[in-house]
Amino acid sequence: MTLPPKRAARSPERPTAVRYPVLAVVFVCAACGLVYELELVALASYLIGDSVTQASVVLSVMVFAMGLGSLLAKRLRCRAAVGFGLVEGGLALIGGCSAMVLYASFAWLGESRWVLVGFSLAIGVLTGAEIPLLMSLIQRAESFRAESFRAAPGGGGGSSVGGSPAGSGGGPSAAGPGVGGAEHRRRRPESHDAAGTVADLFAADYVGALVGGLAFPFLLLPWLGQLTGALVTGAVNSIAGGGLVLWLFRHDLTARSRALLVGANLSVLAVLATATVLVDDFEQAARRAVYGDSIRVAIHTELQEVVVTGSRGGPPDLFLDGRLRVGGRDEYRYHEALVHPAMNGPHGRVLILGGGDGLAAREVLRYPDVDAVTVVELDPGVARLARTDPGLAALNERALHDPRVTVAYGDAFTWLRSVRPVQERYDVVISDLPDPGITAGAKLYSEEFYGLAAGALADGGRLVVHAGSATARPRTYWTVDATLRAAGYATRPYGAGGRTGGVTTGPDRAGRSTGGAPPAGGGWGFLLAAPGSVRPSLGLDVAAPQLRSLTVQGLRVAERCVERSRTEETDALPPSTLVHPRY
Repeated sequence: MTLPPKRAARSPERPTAVRYPVLAVVFVCAACGLVYELELVALASYLIGDSVTQASVVLSVMVFAMGLGSLLAKRLRCRAAVGFGLVEGGLALIGGCSAMVLYASFAWLGESRWVLVGFSLAIGVLTGAEIPLLMSLIQRAESFRAESFRAAPGGGGGSSVGGSPAGSGGGPSAAGPGVGGAEHRRRRPESHDAAGTVADLFAADYVGALVGGLAFPFLLLPWLGQLTGALVTGAVNSIAGGGLVLWLFRHDLTARSRALLVGANLSVLAVLATATVLVDDFEQAARRAVYGDSIRVAIHTELQEVVVTGSRGGPPDLFLDGRLRVGGRDEYRYHEALVHPAMNGPHGRVLILGGGDGLAAREVLRYPDVDAVTVVELDPGVARLARTDPGLAALNERALHDPRVTVAYGDAFTWLRSVRPVQERYDVVISDLPDPGITAGAKLYSEEFYGLAAGALADGGRLVVHAGSATARPRTYWTVDATLRAAGYATRPYGAGGRTGGVTTGPDRAGRSTGGAPPAGGGWGFLLAAPGSVRPSLGLDVAAPQLRSLTVQGLRVAERCVERSRTEETDALPPSTLVHPRY
């Protein structure tokens, strides 16, 4: 009896029908993963400070967690499709919401370090599980197609060809040309190449990471900001990962698994969409929790968040990236101590490095014989606010509107190195820069930087540096001193105390003035320096204006107080350089 012919198997699809969509999703997911990573580093540096430490924590924890995720993915290989879909949904939710949760923990709990570690660990585990699961899916799809091909007519399975069962003595000559012969070999599917698949996956992963790394600073941050950028990235991640599984690998899913993935991804997208709608309200509430209810101005410049607080009619406080840069009620103590000792001598031309708030320029302009003041400010938004905000403009007495003042925008190191005309020399250089304990400003307290500053000084010129508190952080303070001496300066240390009844740890402090007794070791530390071996005299110019907080006698007392913090250990501190920062 003649058996009915077997039903012909569906013609197998080319392996590229699976591989290319998978590689595209790997590309997108890798870009999203790197955005999450950079988002954590950027926000942690802003909230906690010390960008090198925060970057090291995030990167090391994530790399470790990625290895852990790769191991854990072994348990999901038997259900790779649904496993990958759930991993991408979890990654989209956790990564997308990470910035908001980190900011919320800082604003309302006052601590975000352990939250940072937790998110780094969770995102790393989920990211590490992606490639093994996708590898399993590709291998399974290609193996299935190879088996389908072998089961197809003429594929070398058990089907009869030309009425003669395969393997019954009917070779190529009996079966006719093209059956089991050369034509069959030409129709053989692409052989499974595990090494090639791995290479393709990692290539797509690395290229996606490149695109994500470039998109974060040049697209997401300027256009969407940190919080919204993370939420949008999470939505893209969820759509790409869930869409791949529900479209390309839908036949590998049971009805229950399919419903689970659809529900999970829709829930994730709903959470991210809701958070995106409410992000502005959340940010305002978080700012109030950090800065209080007296916020006057809150803007994001291209470089940082700038917040001005203070009651109407009272002096404003200026925060840069969450750190108090100007405390309106006692800033005069800091700026008088910073500027006036350095003005004791020729001071026709003055260079202020930093000082975009205009307060150091205000003190300089109190000398009528000053001819020109150049302010080098990194962030144009700060100088613009100092000119236009009524509170700040009143505090700096509209110094930046004075025709003698020129504001140049750029990094102080770069400006000294390449922008400043060679023929320009200044009688006084005032370094009114971020705290030396902040990693981003470490190069502005390096031996190389002070060497450039020396090249900008005229004969007999003086440099003054804010170096942090000598009593609260003596190692940092005396490292600045060692660095100046290594750069060829003779130095004179001194300090200034803050107001009574407030936190006065200096510019760039993270806390707010809360009242009460000042902390032990509070105040500001300065170093007056001059090139050569002769220490500059510490005093006030005979034509100095009347000051509210500074006297010659007070400077001498401040010098003795600072000198008491000097020890044999601090005298042996090495200088800080670009390649070996010591702060």
